[in-house]
Amino acid sequence: MEDPVEEKMPFTAHLEELRTRIIRIMIAAAIGFGVCWYFKEWLFQIITRPLHQVLPPNSYMIYTSLPEAFFNYMKISFYASLFLTSPYILYQLWKFISPGLYKTEKKYMLPFVISSTILFICGILFGYYLALPPAFGFFVEFSSDFLKPMLSLREYLSFSLKLLLAFGLSFELPVVIFFLAKIGVVNSKMLSRNRRYAILIIFIAAAILTPSPDAITQIIMAVPLMGLYEIGIIVAKLAEKKRPKEEDLKDDQKEI
Repeated sequence: MEDPVEEKMPFTAHLEELRTRIIRIMIAAAIGFGVCWYFKEWLFQIITRPLHQVLPPNSYMIYTSLPEAFFNYMKISFYASLFLTSPYILYQLWKFISPGLYKTEKKYMLPFVISSTILFICGILFGYYLALPPAFGFFVEFSSDFLKPMLSLREYLSFSLKLLLAFGLSFELPVVIFFLAKIGVVNSKMLSRNRRYAILIIFIAAAILTPSPDAITQIIMAVPLMGLYEIGIIVAKLAEKKRPKEEDLKDDQKEI
């Protein structure tokens, strides 16, 4: 055995560890919120740019209650802080689950944090540059001389921010598949054999994750998810090759 066996952690220690990680995440999110609030006007211009590019000239957004603009700026700052602090949040999540892993698997901490962060950012960028503009362009095309879009700030932010967050989370699929393959829940052959069922589940997940019931945004989300599923099959093969032998796991096993 290369590494010493750690002592079993009592349930109260797990709760204390969870509380510590949550507090650290909340502190990081609060600091990130303060930074993002300082740049709230710039962030507002960024989040509304995909809509501005497709709206007719002289169009504008409205808010229908006095505190609405204030609370929506807070919403923008909150989501931006999640984006900004996502590496630290993922690191804290990993530190919480790592005591339950084999010691030979703890070496994946840095690749997990890096890959999860990159995929999360790629998902948000994909949604921002490739999903929002065509979706907004499609809906705005129904405007006419008689029918003009008068968009609510609250409804727009609720739609766009939730959609971007959904893209960011959905792009974590290869990481999830990798760790499921590492612990033996799935394998590449099973994933390939059940591809048609996976496609059905992907479209159901896209319908649930997208904040709008229209088919356009659901298809825009489902298509990259199918590509990520294929990448996940390749990742599962790599995980199978690197999986420790059963006898090594027995030597390295510890009580949780």
